[in-house]
Amino acid sequence: MKVAIYPGSFDPITYGHVDILERSSKMFDRIIIAVVHNIGKKALFTLEEREKLISNATRHIPNIEIESFKGLTVDFLLEKQARIIIRGLRSFTDYEYESQIARYNKALYPEAETIFILAESKFMFVSSSGVKEAALLGGDVSSMVPPHVFEGLKQKLKEIEAHS
Repeated sequence: MKVAIYPGSFDPITYGHVDILERSSKMFDRIIIAVVHNIGKKALFTLEEREKLISNATRHIPNIEIESFKGLTVDFLLEKQARIIIRGLRSFTDYEYESQIARYNKALYPEAETIFILAESKFMFVSSSGVKEAALLGGDVSSMVPPHVFEGLKQKLKEIEAHS
């Protein structure tokens, strides 16, 4: 059974992520979306909220599982007895960054392989951080995220305004 891990913060999940998952789900028997607690980023959504948003956005893809984790991706791979990491690329800058991370993962777990999937051109500019920033500044990001994610972003904006 071919199992792949798609790690990321998914804060929030975008149509670009969903596209990568739809396309890669045809290549693997099972994909585990590994929602990482990234110590270098302040998350807008909690891990539990992100898992729920991801679940709603991917319910049409039958071979998807969602789990959260802390620590190294390679440790998660070993725990799940997987060797393949899926990463989406939007630009050459993404490739430079992701290839460096892939080399670290390979050094830590030599059996690990990272596959890169190029974003569809209509999603090449979409990033979670860009979506968050635009949404929190009042921008309409409804074309970049599933409807329930857009609603979640609007709710977060209301919560932030209420605490200001």
